[in-house]
Amino acid sequence: MKKIILSILVLIVSFQLNAQSKTGTIDSEYILSKMPELTKVQGDLKTYNTKLESDLKVKVEEYQAKVKEYQEKVASFTEPMKKTKQEEIIALENDIAKFRKNGSQLIQIEQNRLLQPLYQKIGKALEEVAKAEGYTQVFTITTSGLAYVDPKYDVTKTVMQKLGITIEETPKK
Repeated sequence: MKKIILSILVLIVSFQLNAQSKTGTIDSEYILSKMPELTKVQGDLKTYNTKLESDLKVKVEEYQAKVKEYQEKVASFTEPMKKTKQEEIIALENDIAKFRKNGSQLIQIEQNRLLQPLYQKIGKALEEVAKAEGYTQVFTITTSGLAYVDPKYDVTKTVMQKLGITIEETPKK
């Protein structure tokens, strides 16, 4: 008998807790794409990419100069000198290969570093909106995410307004 009463009590409590929760959704990527600060981030990322390309170009030019010098003077080198020069060239080849391999990772790290403050700003605004409107859970959606979301529970526009981002309404067909 106690088990039945306990089961019923747990069931009632879970229904009450469920009834008290309010869930919503947010498309943070859409908000990010509309933030004016994104232009500066994209510019900074482009500058960083240009710097990396410049650094790679310097490495390639240094490599090409070493190879050319080696080819022109190989006849005059002693065996130990040849070996040393070959090791230098191989080390430069490896450095260039490593730099190319890590380049995309470095760009991704820099992009994450630059976008982090924007995501924090979105998160802070979301937290304020969620508290003000009584949301207990807010899920992130993407264009390929959830199959259906009731627009009245989508806080994307509210967060954008909180951030001062103008919302461009799309004309209805």
